[in-house]
Amino acid sequence: MKKHDARIKRKVRIRKKISGCPDRPRLVVYRSNLHIYAQLVDDEAGITLAATSTLSLAKANNEIRLNIEGATKVGQEIARMAKEKNIAAVTFDRNGYPYHGRVKAVADGAREGGLAF
Repeated sequence: MKKHDARIKRKVRIRKKISGCPDRPRLVVYRSNLHIYAQLVDDEAGITLAATSTLSLAKANNEIRLNIEGATKVGQEIARMAKEKNIAAVTFDRNGYPYHGRVKAVADGAREGGLAF
């Protein structure tokens, strides 16, 4: 089994257990080779409430890089966007990735920004 296939199996197993609702949307993290993305999803309505990434932050500020500091800034930005939409609590979806490194940095940044998990 390839690394990607194992992640997809973990992702499906996790998604059976968690779901986002309007009161507590799902905070999804996606990690690519070049960027890290975070979005808030309401699964009942099937819509994305807010989204940000190192790509969108780099357009505004050229100092953002794909490392733990950049992932923390993505977490803080998604928390700011959630606060603008009066969202205080989220369900964290690590999307099958191990909870360490950049994925953990996004979660810690969101907690620093005021989101409750």
